[in-house]
Amino acid sequence: MSTLHVVSHSPFTDSRLASCLRVCGSADAILLCGDGAYGLHNAALQTRGVKVFVLAEDMLARNLPLPDWADSVDYPGFVQLSIDYDKVNSWL
Repeated sequence: MSTLHVVSHSPFTDSRLASCLRVCGSADAILLCGDGAYGLHNAALQTRGVKVFVLAEDMLARNLPLPDWADSVDYPGFVQLSIDYDKVNSWL
């Protein structure tokens, strides 16, 4: 069963992204939004082998470059991801 993990908190101020990475399976994906977009600087995301998406609006608002190992999505893309995965887990 695949899960879309939604992380909206900065990895610099809390451990939600690290906790998320510990439970991610090979069929899972992570969507970074809000201050969670700063997670694009986390090398563990690149080496973990989990599919990573970032909300384009939040990435652009923070002037972050899109690494080649991640994909950006708009709001309709976010909705589509939530349909494509069996479950959605928001790391609140």
